Amino acid sequence: MTRVRGGFKTKRRHNKVLALAKGYRLSRRTNIKRAQEAVLRAGNHIFAGRKLRKRDFRALWIARISAGLFESEINYSTFMHGLKQLNITLNRKVLAEMALSNRESFDSLVSKVIEIKK
Repeated sequence: MTRVRGGFKTKRRHNKVLALAKGYRLSRRTNIKRAQEAVLRAGNHIFAGRKLRKRDFRALWIARISAGLFESEINYSTFMHGLKQLNITLNRKVLAEMALSNRESFDSLVSKVIEIKK
């Protein structure tokens, strides 16, 4: 039986992996097997990072809203509950942006929630 050489397709697949491993250090950049392992692991970290980014932004928005509420002596959970009772459906991203840049409208929301609380 004759020996089958890897040929064109194998070379193309190897080059694709090595292109993804560009910038890695030592044999992870040049050795096909090590590069394949490194690329697979990096892909797992990238996938997980996309999920973590969503969590991080939500935590950031909540922290900004809480900071905006600090002067009003009302806490975050009471504020969000009051917004739900008033049927105000602004998401946390918009509320955080209001707390930073549009302070007077954010304060008007806070005053509405405080009135409901009393």
